[in-house]
Formats: sequence, structure tokens, C-alpha cells
Amino acid sequence: MKKAGNTVIDEKTPLLVLAGPMFLELLLNTMLHNVDTVMLSHYNEYAVGAVGNANTIMFMMIILFNIIATATSVVVAQYLGAKMYDRMNMIYTLSIVVNLVLGIGLSAVFCAANPFIMDFLHVSPEMRPFSMTYIYIVGGAGFLMAVSNVMLQILRCNGYTKIGMWVTFGINIVNIVGNYCFLYGPFKFLNMGVAGVAISTVVARLLSVIALIVFFYVTKTGRISLRYLIPFPMKLLIKMIRIGLPSAGENLTYNLYQTTLLSFINAMGNDAVNARAYCNTLISFAMIFSNASAMSTQIITGHLVGAGKTEEAYRRVFKTLKTSMPITIALACINAILCGYTLRIFTDNLNIIALGRTIMIVDIFVETGRCLNMTFVSSLKAAGAYIFPFIAGVLCNWGLGLTVGYTVGVVLGLGVAGIFIGTATDECIRGLIVMYYWYKKKWLGKSVVSRGVD
Repeated sequence: MKKAGNTVIDEKTPLLVLAGPMFLELLLNTMLHNVDTVMLSHYNEYAVGAVGNANTIMFMMIILFNIIATATSVVVAQYLGAKMYDRMNMIYTLSIVVNLVLGIGLSAVFCAANPFIMDFLHVSPEMRPFSMTYIYIVGGAGFLMAVSNVMLQILRCNGYTKIGMWVTFGINIVNIVGNYCFLYGPFKFLNMGVAGVAISTVVARLLSVIALIVFFYVTKTGRISLRYLIPFPMKLLIKMIRIGLPSAGENLTYNLYQTTLLSFINAMGNDAVNARAYCNTLISFAMIFSNASAMSTQIITGHLVGAGKTEEAYRRVFKTLKTSMPITIALACINAILCGYTLRIFTDNLNIIALGRTIMIVDIFVETGRCLNMTFVSSLKAAGAYIFPFIAGVLCNWGLGLTVGYTVGVVLGLGVAGIFIGTATDECIRGLIVMYYWYKKKWLGKSVVSRGVD
């Protein structure tokens, strides 16, 4: 159903038509996360590692929000592909209401558990106050992320891929201005530091939610009303939870595994923690294109599977990989070559820079495996095969990534680079496993579209 300003999604849709705007959106979103790191690095170095610790917990919250958001992307794409437009308003309303309630509950839980989280992560005394402050403010407003995640999935599946780019650009400006005001500008006298940066982030996210909701109504994409939930569509909600739980479980177990690795790194000292935080800032840029390509292919795959065009969906995923893999490897190599200079943006500590150089070399292998994972896992979810990626994730994260990371990094003494070697082992082997599953077409017949009444 073509509307002004959106893109018709079918087997002929060029990848870059969807991936281009998403790439820019993710680039801007990465800048939004990383501008805090850059600006804080000139304010207080302990604050950088502290926010890195806090963001690990924030990512866990986002993963839980994605239980419904991921299911929304799969269900909306397949139902639109099947041209079952009469049910869309009910799906939109259900997704937003459920995620809002979930968001409010999780925000309260994470704030209440803040001291226990710090103990679990072994956060140093220097970093602990900063981390706790950031979680109380940004985590307390986590429900804003819950709503924005669902709204973005709805709009993307309807072909409005550019709105995320423009909204993210706007909140980048708000965030940068807010950070400057609190750290160096007119509000510097308040000496709020990390608290000021957190407030800027929350204000930016609030404005993004408002903008997305306004766009949703202006473009007449659909309507949100509680009357669409009468009678309550319990069967549809159960279906969405069944889709979202394994998907979120896969991401949750990955984040728990990364959190456990972070606890190892925290025990290696503040230089190791900061090296990880700075390198993750640079790494986030290397993975943007493969992520955008995977997200775009997920939407296209969902539409094709919903329309019954499974062979077109099968070929389309391999076509995506031929584009995303070389670009991802090239970006990771550029990162490794230039990191001796780019790390100096954040610090002059020669020990951190030396650790960072080793990490960035290992990351070439991490990104290769991650590109495989993002491409095929996203496509499997879009096709309705959401259980297998979860099982593969649990087994490889803990059986390979954690075991190899601990053995090489802690037992053999390679430090933070050894932890990244464990991650590379996990990503590469798991990526080959999910690619083989797609290649053998084990996902056929798992579509979530039902012609019956939900």
C-alpha cells in the first residue's frame, strides 16, 4: 500500500533504498551514544568508564523492551506482506501499550536494583557514584526507549525508513547542546557532570518519542486507541510474546555474557575498563553498515515470507551478505590501522592506547562473525524461525565466548585482548552455524501470519 514518502517493499526493492537511511540513522544514533564518551573524556576519565558500565546495563533494558519491539517488526512486516491491513491498528495499539507498561515496570526495577548491579559488576569506588547516577536518571526514564523502539519498527515496516534518520539527527543536536551546557557552558556552575549528561539524554529521547508519534498520525500510517483492544486480543499477544521472548532471550543471554566478561575486565584495572570503553566507541562505527543491511533485509524478508515468496526471500539474504561482508571487514581494518591516532581523541594514556591497538586487531575477526550473525539471525526471525538463533546464542556465548575469553584473557594473562578473542570465537562459529541453518531452508513453514481471527 503506497503512501506519499514511503517505500514499497517487495523482492525488487533495492537494498540501499532501505539500508541507506538506516545506515545514517545508526551512524547518528552511534554518535548520540558516543558523544557522551567524547565530552566526558575531557571532563573526568573515571566518568567515561562509569558510563560504559552503566550503558552495559542500559543495553540489557533495551533488550527486554525488544521482546515486543522485535515481535512487532516480524508481525507487522508479514501482515503487510500478506495485505491484511484490517488488523494493523490493533497490532500497533497492542505493541505500544504493552511496551509502555513493560517499560515503566522495568525502569522501576533497574533503579531499585542499582546498588546490587554495581556489586555484581565489581565497579571500582572511583566509578561507582557516576555509574549509579547515570542509571537512576537514564534508566528511570527507560520507558521512553520502550515506546520509541516500537514506533520505529512500525514506521520502518511501513516503508518510512528516513524518519528514524531525521529524528536521530535532531536528538543528536539536543544531546550535544545539553551536554555542553552542563559540562562547559552556562550550567557548568551546577557541577552536575554525569547527571547533566544523563538529563540531556532523557530530554532528547522524550523529544524523539513525541516526533515519532506526530509523524505516525500525520502520515496516517494508522491509529492508536484502546478501543482496538476490546475485546483484548490475547491470542495475538501470546503469539507476539512467543516471537519476542526467544529473540529477546538471545540478546539477553548475549548481554549477560558480555556483562560477565566486563566483570573480568573490571578486575584488570581502570585502564582496561577505559580501553574497552574507547574501543567500543570506535567499533560501533565498524558494525553500522552490516547492522543497517541486516535490519533492511529483515523487513524485506518479512514482507516476502508474508506474501508467500519464500524462494525470493532465500536468495535475497545471500545477496545482502555479498554487499555487507566486504564493507564490514574493510571498516574493521581501517579501524585497526587508524586506532593509534583515533584513540588519542579520548586519551593520552599510552597504556590504554597500547591495549586499544591489540583489541582493534582482534576486532577484525569479531566483526566478520558479527556480520554473519546479524544477517542470518535477522532473516531467520523475519521468517518466523526465532527459536534456533536463541539456542545457538546460548550455547556459543557461554560454551565458546565465555570459556575462551576467560581462559585466554584471565588464565593465560592476555588481559582485555584475550576477552575479545573469546568474543571473536563465539561470533565466527555461531555465524557459520546460523548461515548453514538458513542455507538448508530449515526456516520454511514457520511464518506467523494466520488467516484466522486472532
